[in-house]
Amino acid sequence: MNDVQDKHMRVYKQGRAEAMSELRVHTLGAIDQVEAAAWDACANPMLASAHAGNEITAALQVSDKHCAAVAPIAQKIDQESSYNPFISHSFLSALEDSGSVGGRSGWQVQHLLVKTADATLLAAAPCYVKSHSRGEYVFDRGWAEAYERAGGSYYPKLQVAVPFTPATGRRLLVRPGLQADLARRALAAGLVELCRLDAASGVHVTFATEPEFDFLGEQGFLQRTDQQFRWENSGYASFEEFLAALAARKRKTIRRERRDALANGVTVHWLTGRDLTEGVWDAFFEFYMETGSRKWGRPYLTRAFYSLVGERMRDQILLVMAKRSGRWIAGAINFIGSHTLFGRHWGAIEDHPFLHFELCYYQAIDYAIAHKLCYVEAGAQGEHKIARGYMPKTTHSAHYIADPALRRAIADYLMRERAYVAAAGAELAATAPYRKDFPLDQE
Repeated sequence: MNDVQDKHMRVYKQGRAEAMSELRVHTLGAIDQVEAAAWDACANPMLASAHAGNEITAALQVSDKHCAAVAPIAQKIDQESSYNPFISHSFLSALEDSGSVGGRSGWQVQHLLVKTADATLLAAAPCYVKSHSRGEYVFDRGWAEAYERAGGSYYPKLQVAVPFTPATGRRLLVRPGLQADLARRALAAGLVELCRLDAASGVHVTFATEPEFDFLGEQGFLQRTDQQFRWENSGYASFEEFLAALAARKRKTIRRERRDALANGVTVHWLTGRDLTEGVWDAFFEFYMETGSRKWGRPYLTRAFYSLVGERMRDQILLVMAKRSGRWIAGAINFIGSHTLFGRHWGAIEDHPFLHFELCYYQAIDYAIAHKLCYVEAGAQGEHKIARGYMPKTTHSAHYIADPALRRAIADYLMRERAYVAAAGAELAATAPYRKDFPLDQE
């Protein structure tokens, strides 16, 4: 489906007396059709009024200090009060304005909004009509093939997600207030109705928070789990203090890997804010294309995306760049949340032993310790991350399947898959590199 039309629905709730309140649900073909402040009041309420870069930076610094004050960290960070860069208007609009989504990408924008009768935005969901299953990191190709063998049409489908971004965050973006629960239910009902209007096979809400996972399960969505890997900051004062929490053999291995990564005259640089020049983005895009072409076949993001996101979110981006003989040779991009450093992707034009581990894992830990962040999210896949201190963490998605027969088959599959994921997670956690006397909060 290339031509996505705006669709309008209405959701009502019966009051205690005979009165009815009305919420209006409709879709948008571009995020720029909603004001950034209104979207962000739903997506990142803690920073709803902070649209100037300095204000956002100041708010994040306050949050960082709070994180340090409660270390060692065993509490669960409330996703509702955390800043997540990927669901911000700035990030999503950069994807659209750069042509990374829309057009012939197979990601057609159809964001769902819930408004009051006087047009106040109460909730939103980043939603896309998909004609394929690429760029999602929650794999359903087997479902599609099975359905099509049975004579069904799996595409189009609806994807509620941040494109190309396997990072957990809120997907039902509800503005806090008295009508929050009603607005959340309106979003869920609106997604099901939109699935019918689009003649889609289903709705897939991926990398959702656990409370959303539970809520959507109550609304009849099927529940799916998987594993990623996350480093947790236990109030370390330095990387060496983190190493002290590891078994001696693991400490020795990591020190050797860090030394070998920089053995050939390689230097590492943290770039953020005004350091993110067009020349730097040119170099990083070359890395992205070189590595992405080999890894994915066709990289998803356009060169324009980096210029736009660098302009709109420069203080929420960390590039970890490697230089040798006066030129950039490799780099990793990270986005900075209120409590979390989100590692995204990396690339290189020279091959150096362990440079990938240095730029993507060890430097991220260094940065999180220096800036008192609670977590480093290392992205999808990679059991090798455990040996570097990143522990398994459950991820969640929820799926509404329109066809009853396909729904029954997938429900049976997911019941067995969830048991496997839980068992695999426990087995992976048992291989943790930490000393046996180190208090580790495992999920």
